[in-house]
Amino acid sequence: MHEASWLTQEAYDRLADELEHLINFGRGDIAKRIQEAREEGDLKENGGYHAAKEEQGKIEARINRIEEILATATVGEAPKAHGVVEQGLVISVDLNGSTKKFLLGSAEISDDSVEVYSPDSPIGSAILGKKVGEELEVFLPNGKAIKVKILGVANA
Repeated sequence: MHEASWLTQEAYDRLADELEHLINFGRGDIAKRIQEAREEGDLKENGGYHAAKEEQGKIEARINRIEEILATATVGEAPKAHGVVEQGLVISVDLNGSTKKFLLGSAEISDDSVEVYSPDSPIGSAILGKKVGEELEVFLPNGKAIKVKILGVANA
């Protein structure tokens, strides 16, 4: 189970709208395409049928993912920065000698002004709850370790 992610109200509303659209229209459209492809005959060599079934799987997976995000998300104003890494704050870190700034929150937040790191990401999960000035080593999925120093936390 993933830790609850922080979402802006705008991101929450956008996801809720997407979910409603997928449930009310996406499912019906894909079911209709599957039925039309079925009526064409032999399913083994029916590319349209297989493509529609694959698309149906993607739609259902997205519906499940959005439902999970919305059910567990913390929505609203970000906490006030007080020197500790929390979701909803812009974090400044030194990654192996180069400075990086990012918003820590749900990967579903789209913010053109700053990159967003999920609290479930290797770096996000490692620094969550750490204080400004702390240094740590983070192991990436490829097995490499990087040195991370928390330089600052600020309100977005």
